[in-house]
Amino acid sequence: MDRLRLKAVLGSHPHVKAVKSGELRSDLFDLDFVEYTPTNTAFKPMVREQAFDVCEMAIVTYLTAKAHGKPLVLLPATMMGRFQHSYALYNPAQGTLGPGDLEGKRVGIRSFTTTTGAWIRGILANDYGVNLDGIKWVTFEDPHVAEYVDTTEKAPKDKKILQMLLDGELDAVLGETSDDPKLKPLFPDTAAEAAKWYARRGVVPVNHLVVVTERLATSRPDVVAGVYDLLKRNKDQMGPAGNPDFVPFGIEANRKPLELIVDYAFQQALIPRRYAVEELFDETTRGLN
Repeated sequence: MDRLRLKAVLGSHPHVKAVKSGELRSDLFDLDFVEYTPTNTAFKPMVREQAFDVCEMAIVTYLTAKAHGKPLVLLPATMMGRFQHSYALYNPAQGTLGPGDLEGKRVGIRSFTTTTGAWIRGILANDYGVNLDGIKWVTFEDPHVAEYVDTTEKAPKDKKILQMLLDGELDAVLGETSDDPKLKPLFPDTAAEAAKWYARRGVVPVNHLVVVTERLATSRPDVVAGVYDLLKRNKDQMGPAGNPDFVPFGIEANRKPLELIVDYAFQQALIPRRYAVEELFDETTRGLN
């Protein structure tokens, strides 16, 4: 069979460096990398036009894409995982605010369907009893999935999220970090909160995995398995995964974080029902470990 050339987008992560440099290659295909900075700017063309054969993608973008029948197939290859507690800020000049104090407040977020936002809202609702419907959400970008109906308030076009927080036009923001000494984390001791959360849940929140087009998955399942194998070889080259593993590979390693983000996405009406983990994959990718 002819050697395929696949158009690909992956972020500059240490565990994909050898694949992106061409040091690690497949006998079946070549990867032609297209650079997007930040990587999340590639998600919209991938969802809306299937602009690439292989693409890094935020898990909630994938879940909403699945809910709207987009022809994408998920690989259990995590590109980015992280604890989320440090990605929530408030302005103490407006008064002290904690995670349990957000009801009735104006909270800014880049887009309502961002994965970091979904994780933090899940933490607020399930660990702090926050009624998410009681928050006035202010967003700055459209969802990656055009069919998702966004009912949040749109920030004026000329406004920037952190400046609005500094100006007192927002009470808090999710999905952002800042070195500005005028801003403080919403969770007072983010490292302690993350450690406590991990001890309770046993999960590192996964943010980005990898998708391929349904067209490629249907026509060349061997190539899709080969893409996963190449990425896994690169990860394995890095030596033993730490504990916890922030970039788990395989269905079983990703099961708990996927179950939890599906749960949170359903609670937040981002998807119409809870998907079983196996439903997120196709016949080929379901067997990858």
